[in-house]
Amino acid sequence: MNAGVTLAITDWIDATFERDVAGGLAAFNRAQLGPSHQRDLAVSLYRDDDFLGGLAGYTAWDWLFVKWLWIREDARGAGLGARALEAAESEAKKRGCRAAWLDTVNPAARALYARCGYELFGELADFHAGQPRYFMQKRF
Repeated sequence: MNAGVTLAITDWIDATFERDVAGGLAAFNRAQLGPSHQRDLAVSLYRDDDFLGGLAGYTAWDWLFVKWLWIREDARGAGLGARALEAAESEAKKRGCRAAWLDTVNPAARALYARCGYELFGELADFHAGQPRYFMQKRF
């Protein structure tokens, strides 16, 4: 079965490879789950013209996935992370989402997410250098 198969390992992903693998996986998932209706979602935070941080993620299969949430260090502690999450969740609900999920290695971020109603559903205890990685979700 494996006769004639060549395996190649590289340290880069070219556009053709990405298109073929992502497209193949998307087709498989669509057949299993139906269309994802994936849409990007971004929340930007500014004070006047000064960028303070933001949230990036996407909605798919009735879930919000929070990919990144970052607030500039000198703007932390003012509730901006919670405001960004709330705005993303509100938009996700408008899109028909029923829940959100995210992951973090930052204990302070984990505490923020818990204050915002996110619950732990998984943990990689020794993700890197003894630091755990937390997986959290929130049902709307």
